[in-house]
Amino acid sequence: MLPLEEESRLCSRQNMSIELSVHDRLVLYLTEAGVGFRQLHHEPTPTSADAARVRGEPIGSGAKALLLKADDQFRLFVLPGDRRLDSASVKRQLGVGRLRFASKEELLALTGLVPGSVPPFGQPVLPYELTADVTIGQNFPTVAFNAGSLTESIIMSAADWERVAKPARMPIVEAEA
Repeated sequence: MLPLEEESRLCSRQNMSIELSVHDRLVLYLTEAGVGFRQLHHEPTPTSADAARVRGEPIGSGAKALLLKADDQFRLFVLPGDRRLDSASVKRQLGVGRLRFASKEELLALTGLVPGSVPPFGQPVLPYELTADVTIGQNFPTVAFNAGSLTESIIMSAADWERVAKPARMPIVEAEA
């Protein structure tokens, strides 16, 4: 038999994915983890440059999350807002034959989200393996990201993001020109 407090926490986590929006699951997860973060409600931001402008943060501190299908498995990848994915490198490193972006329809069906609104978190927020580029959190002290909506952002310390998101790390961005 679990103590009441532990049972309550377990129940809230089990229900997290069933009843709450991705934004609310994320806020609950960060709050329960004791992580400090700043929420910002803003105009819709369809691009990383738009998001950086309304957040007042450097574009490189943006954590852009992409849902990709690697062979027959969907996975979440995170890269800086000012960089592009190096698909060939990702395929080589993962040893997969096919890699493609989830379609808008797949993204909506699998996550309930639209492109540009995916936060850089796997379990328990989103049910996917999380891989981040090695540079996320290295060049800027904060990470900023859309939090389940094109109009909601979260800004938090890079160290806290690393601690609670627990991403696998590998180089996944194209070389700078």
